[in-house]
Amino acid sequence: MTHYHQLICTECYAERVPPNRARLGYKTCMNCGESIARQKKHTVAPMNKSNYMLFTDPTMLKQLNPKRTT
Repeated sequence: MTHYHQLICTECYAERVPPNRARLGYKTCMNCGESIARQKKHTVAPMNKSNYMLFTDPTMLKQLNPKRTT
């Protein structure tokens, strides 16, 4: 017989992590995951004749424009 249990959120320790979320590898509840995601800054920029890229480092975003002097 298999026993299934829900993980407890590693941030607030008050809520259970939904099973589908836990299967994806998340260890936080939806509320804590949302607040952590809002703390991170990111930018999505289109590449020339390509797809969209996610940038979390502003220096990499500045390197996209070769004519930029500063």
